[in-house]
Amino acid sequence: MNEHSPKRYYGSLIQRAVAMMPGLPDEAPKPQASAAAPESRAEMPVHPRPLVSIDRRRLADAGLLVPGGPITPLAEEFRMVKRQLLLTARGVAGVDADRARMILVCSAQPDEGKTFCAINLALSMAAEKDVEILLADADFAKPDVSKRLGIGEGRPGLLDALAGQIDVEECIVDTDVPQLAILPAGARSVSDTELLASDGARAMLDRLAAANPRRIVIFDSPPALAASPASVLALHVGQTMMVVRADRTSEEDLRAAVAALDGCEHIQLVLNAVSFQPQGRRFGSYYAQAGR
Repeated sequence: MNEHSPKRYYGSLIQRAVAMMPGLPDEAPKPQASAAAPESRAEMPVHPRPLVSIDRRRLADAGLLVPGGPITPLAEEFRMVKRQLLLTARGVAGVDADRARMILVCSAQPDEGKTFCAINLALSMAAEKDVEILLADADFAKPDVSKRLGIGEGRPGLLDALAGQIDVEECIVDTDVPQLAILPAGARSVSDTELLASDGARAMLDRLAAANPRRIVIFDSPPALAASPASVLALHVGQTMMVVRADRTSEEDLRAAVAALDGCEHIQLVLNAVSFQPQGRRFGSYYAQAGR
């Protein structure tokens, strides 16, 4: 971390803690365009895409948000988190509108909950009325998004597109959660960092955002201090959500991770795995009392 400019990284700290379920490892109709923006859809390339169902029971068993489910404390926490990220995106849009709609979710080390937070963020953002969410699995060494959502594995994905083997739009998988699509990681490669650092990657990711002005791309990246792709991905996005695990992430690791992601100017922190007092008030309890 650059000690002479700490506000650059910590100026927008998200104070609300996201409570991770105990024991978790590290870490619906087809989407349709809004009637108010037919032109943006008309500009998108037409690709036949598979439509897959996300296993709601699997989500619930893993402690993840369930689309259409009751409002829970976890759901309210992610409402707060996404609001801050959307506000930051609006500010970044004045400089680079396409990059503003790309968000990197990262952590310093493994087992700090970044995939858990990336999936929940995507599910929460998909409930917004004016966006379409693309959750991209960019943790190439240990891709886990498809498995956790129960949509099957082994599909072509981001790495295949970066290698020029397939158009990236053809890799996108639409889901039965309205306004949510998945971009799998793809086949593993020993050149993942080099592919991400190429001029072709910059052009491809630019097209990914420009293809749909309503699209917000959320990248689940590898931990910043455990694999090099995270620092390269930081160069391509408008902001980063750094997951900090309360009972594990050290200040030294956090500072080193923020320094590694120096290519992204807007880094915000989410405190994860906080222990709450059973009798304490939390978000969501107000909704549970409705109708009493």
